[in-house]
Amino acid sequence: MAFRFSLIPREVQFFTLYKATTAEIETAAGHLKEMFDGDVPDDTKVDVIGDAEHRCDTLTHDTIQRLHRTFVTPFDREDLYAMATSLDDVMDAIDQAASLVRNYRITIVPNGSRELIHIVTQSAARLHTAMDALETKTPVQPHTVEINRLENEADRAYQVAIQTLFETETDPIRLIKSKDLLDVLEQITDRCEDVANVIDGVVVKHG
Repeated sequence: MAFRFSLIPREVQFFTLYKATTAEIETAAGHLKEMFDGDVPDDTKVDVIGDAEHRCDTLTHDTIQRLHRTFVTPFDREDLYAMATSLDDVMDAIDQAASLVRNYRITIVPNGSRELIHIVTQSAARLHTAMDALETKTPVQPHTVEINRLENEADRAYQVAIQTLFETETDPIRLIKSKDLLDVLEQITDRCEDVANVIDGVVVKHG
């Protein structure tokens, strides 16, 4: 779907900030995948992802400050704000998943977690391409539809993983740790879908 609104130079700064944020999210998702590539989760990635989360916090702050200072905006202010905060929520969820590995001292990769993380990396990549499409006024719907599909795929993978966990895990502490991690991994895809919904809303208003 094409857009009829036009951008002036200062408006482009919003997309620069959003795309910088989605790039950080995509990179952090890649580090999360690397964390679980081995037999034992690599908790050194916690600090790397934490650094990305701090950079996203700064980008979110800069976006909101620019929103306060800019008279003409590319789309409604509430949508700009929702975009910034929903992107920040994605990064926060990735950071939370990584932090659980260290805080819970998780040393065994739970069944189903790698599949969920694979979906997370796909969703993160689609967020970045969707934001690029929004800026360039090229069709956005293929990307948001795919993010929604990936969220549904994550729901199914999560349900299977939880069922397997409760059928096979006999240690109650490990069960709690694994379930909490699986919960957060699935929630990352929910947060990605939230961003897609904001983008779809912008398209409906300005298409």
